[in-house]
Amino acid sequence: MNPLFTIGHSTHDFDTFLKLLKQHEIAAVADVRSRPFSRLPWFSRPSLEKELKENGISYVFLGLELGARRDERECYIGTRADYDLIARTPAFQRGIERLRVGVDKCRIALMCAEKDPLDCHRTILVCRYAKEFAAISHVHADSHLETHEQAEIRMLSRYSAAEGDLFRSRIELLNEAYKRRGEEIAYVEQPEHAGAKNETWNDEP
Repeated sequence: MNPLFTIGHSTHDFDTFLKLLKQHEIAAVADVRSRPFSRLPWFSRPSLEKELKENGISYVFLGLELGARRDERECYIGTRADYDLIARTPAFQRGIERLRVGVDKCRIALMCAEKDPLDCHRTILVCRYAKEFAAISHVHADSHLETHEQAEIRMLSRYSAAEGDLFRSRIELLNEAYKRRGEEIAYVEQPEHAGAKNETWNDEP
């Protein structure tokens, strides 16, 4: 399978972020933040797109397709976004298909905000489906790579399910771990009076 990478911009300065991309020969960044803005101005979409282009790296915004904060009301249970519901939307499926086509052409990194892959929807939502056609590696802040299989083991361990049990298969345990982690990090709609403050930050799980 073709490679696919993920990376969280975290609190990096731009030069550090660029160094990580260059080290792993990333040719294109796919921004999967629903709202591509940041308190760190170099990670807001206009600046980021410009700087990446000047350094020979393509930028594509996939937040509408693969973001975790959805406009579609059918993606929510109460005020909480539900990853299984998001995955069923035509927009999400289009985004996954764009990735499927894209990894055949170049080395892509899915980008969101969170430092740890397990804290981010890029792993718990997007990679759950992208792993069917891509060999996924998560770029950590110290530049080391964690395979998606290793990330899944780490997630299973978090819920004390790494070895399975007598009654459920590993796939069943993994599906449960994805569900539990998704519920823990999913976007929850805030009251309108808090929205203005939150709109400018992109801590998007």
